[in-house]
Amino acid sequence: MKLPLIKHIVGFVEEYDEDYIIETLEVLEHLSEFSGLKDEEIDVLGEMISNLYGALEVHKEIKSGGTKKEALNNFMKRVQGSIDT
Repeated sequence: MKLPLIKHIVGFVEEYDEDYIIETLEVLEHLSEFSGLKDEEIDVLGEMISNLYGALEVHKEIKSGGTKKEALNNFMKRVQGSIDT
C-alpha cells in the first residue's frame, strides 16, 4: 500500500463521493477474476484494490471525527501491525 496514493484517493472521496470508489472496486474485482490475466497484471489490480479499500477505511475514520493526518497514521499503524504479526 502506498500512503501518498491513499491520501490522494481520500481527497477524491472528499471532493466527490465514496460511491465512485465502491463502484471502481466492483469493476476491478470483477476484472481480477478474468482467467487471461498475467501474474503481474493481477498484482497491479490487487495493489490498486488494496489502496482503494485503504482510502475508504481512512475516509470512514475521518467521517467519525478524526483528522486526515490521524486517520492516515492510524491506518498505517494497523497495516504495520498486521504485517508484524
